[in-house]
Amino acid sequence: MSISEVKKSAETRMNKSIETLKNNLSKIRTGRATAALLDHVQVDYYGSMVPVSQVAAVNVLDARTLSVQPWEKQMAAPLEKAIRESDLGLNPVAFGELLRVPMPALTEERRRDLTKVVKNEGEDAKIAIRNLRRDANDTFKKLVKDKEISEDDERRGQDDIQKMTDKFVSEIDALVSQKEAEIMKV
Repeated sequence: MSISEVKKSAETRMNKSIETLKNNLSKIRTGRATAALLDHVQVDYYGSMVPVSQVAAVNVLDARTLSVQPWEKQMAAPLEKAIRESDLGLNPVAFGELLRVPMPALTEERRRDLTKVVKNEGEDAKIAIRNLRRDANDTFKKLVKDKEISEDDERRGQDDIQKMTDKFVSEIDALVSQKEAEIMKV
């Protein structure tokens, strides 16, 4: 394994950590309605649990309302139950087979709780990035021990990995502060 392969592998895995963070942040509710909000809600579909998006069309009606249109009429009741019982604190209203999901306004206390959740997600992502840095540095040490690269190459590789780590950590900080601002905006 060469230095460039170690760097490329680390960068790829760090990018995956950023994508995971973005995905996790998209699930955290702000005051606005987004279709992605219901992505992790599971509904009972003939005995197996599947995401809402696999049994219904989820659309944004306006800034504070989602519509959920089941593809099968008999799925309206299970969808309503799954959304109501999710941890999102939503209360869907049935209009025939169409469900309307109004977004309740967030209280100041709930906004602060959500910013704590966002900070924890960011911290978890930073830990993942640092673990990847450690793995890359350990690989460099192993390559030096096996006499595949010189100590100077190891040092340069570690410096490059550190710069990459700093870049990704600052990207995480930017994503977290952006999400916090989104949550705190009334």
